[in-house]
Amino acid sequence: MTEPHRPSPAEQRAMGEDIAAGDAPTATIPSVRVGDTRTLPAVDAAETTELTAAPGAPPRPEPRSLPEVATRISTQPGPDLAGTTTLPRPSPGGPERRRVTTTLRATDYWAMLGAAAAALATAGLLYTQLTPFTGLLGFAVLSYLLFLGVYALLVSLDESGPAVPDRVAAALAATIAYVLLAGLALVIVFTLVRGYEPLLFPNFLTQDMSLAGPLQGLEVGGILHGIAGTLIEIAIALAITVPLGILCAVFLNELPGAFSRFVRTIVEAMTALPSIVAGLFIYATAIMLLGLDLSGFAASLAITVMMLPIVIRAADVVIRLVPGTLREASLALGASQWRTVWHVTLPTARSGLTTAVILGTARGIGETSPVLITAGFTTNLNLNPLEGPMVSLPLLAFRLIASPEPAMIARGFGAAFTLMVLVLVLFVLARIIGGRGPGRLSRRQEHRRVRRSRRDAARMARRAAQRANAYALPSDAPAAEPPR
Repeated sequence: MTEPHRPSPAEQRAMGEDIAAGDAPTATIPSVRVGDTRTLPAVDAAETTELTAAPGAPPRPEPRSLPEVATRISTQPGPDLAGTTTLPRPSPGGPERRRVTTTLRATDYWAMLGAAAAALATAGLLYTQLTPFTGLLGFAVLSYLLFLGVYALLVSLDESGPAVPDRVAAALAATIAYVLLAGLALVIVFTLVRGYEPLLFPNFLTQDMSLAGPLQGLEVGGILHGIAGTLIEIAIALAITVPLGILCAVFLNELPGAFSRFVRTIVEAMTALPSIVAGLFIYATAIMLLGLDLSGFAASLAITVMMLPIVIRAADVVIRLVPGTLREASLALGASQWRTVWHVTLPTARSGLTTAVILGTARGIGETSPVLITAGFTTNLNLNPLEGPMVSLPLLAFRLIASPEPAMIARGFGAAFTLMVLVLVLFVLARIIGGRGPGRLSRRQEHRRVRRSRRDAARMARRAAQRANAYALPSDAPAAEPPR
């Protein structure tokens, strides 16, 4: 080990000038080589900064901070270490202000407003004065293209480099999202406006159409038979689809092989199966060959054919995302493969499996043609899915809107809005039941766990007391001699 470096008189005079000028004290050393340990001259008797370079590793300066000022360590360029490390001064004005993490600034909003105004003015000038163009759609497309161009120009005045295409791409993505949201809102509002009149009558949800003729008003008849048929058919379809779909997804992930790849290919191909093909398949097999009547059960089988590929594909992707280390840990603890799947894989993927069931339900609950082929149409309430025609809300809305009577058309839009509300309620219930993440318990389950823990603690305390009493010696018993 070499001796500590002693500053020369010139270095001491330079340090004194820096301190007198109010700058941070600076210690300069010529270079630091691997294996050297040097102590910098202390500014104060209690403050010392050491710089150690361990053999076999790049030297890493570790300066000690002074209480009031920053310490700057400057090293002259050398063959092994060169650079400057500066510690920031403590903020004298109190705590640091909270930083704004948003990517948009005030100039961005003004740029968007200015680009929109310029685009509308230019498109209006082109459509009214300079060109013979007409049509609202063309005006909207031209205005948006001009908006993107002007917005890119305005952003380029304030930004440079990749920031300009980044802002334009962000504006394009936001526009697509807003257009889709506006389309969804338009569908919901249009359906509600056209079908709000039947919803004002209580009989609309409590009666069927057996007593309502084509010319009857809204005070007679309802869609109770459609609501009951939809719930019965989708319940039977879910009872068949959920266990089969999850079991098939587990098979595809736990037992890979040539047959698993073949099944996965068939499932991916069936996701694009037309609904009319599923209805014709069940009609040809279950009704024509097996002699099953037109009924809600046959319609449920057709809906199952539509839902099953969606559930299998989505559940397969979700289970594949479960970390393999969890499975390995379970198997290392001695659990079998099926116990690992039941207690580790499925609980971890519970939230994703709920999403898979929701996607399958959304596909099956809105089907019309398979229900029409396999269950027929009726105006009466039928709660028996094994015999007799049964109607669903999509099919009922289709038949009512096809009528030329205004009252029937209003009932059809009312049935469509009721279907949307029913789907929303089912989705919320599914998310509440299975939407919790892995390891998260409901409030009732947490209370149950706390009660069990208290009972276990009391039982262990009793056992400890009994064990202590059993091994306790009488007061008059002689003490045992210590071992020699």
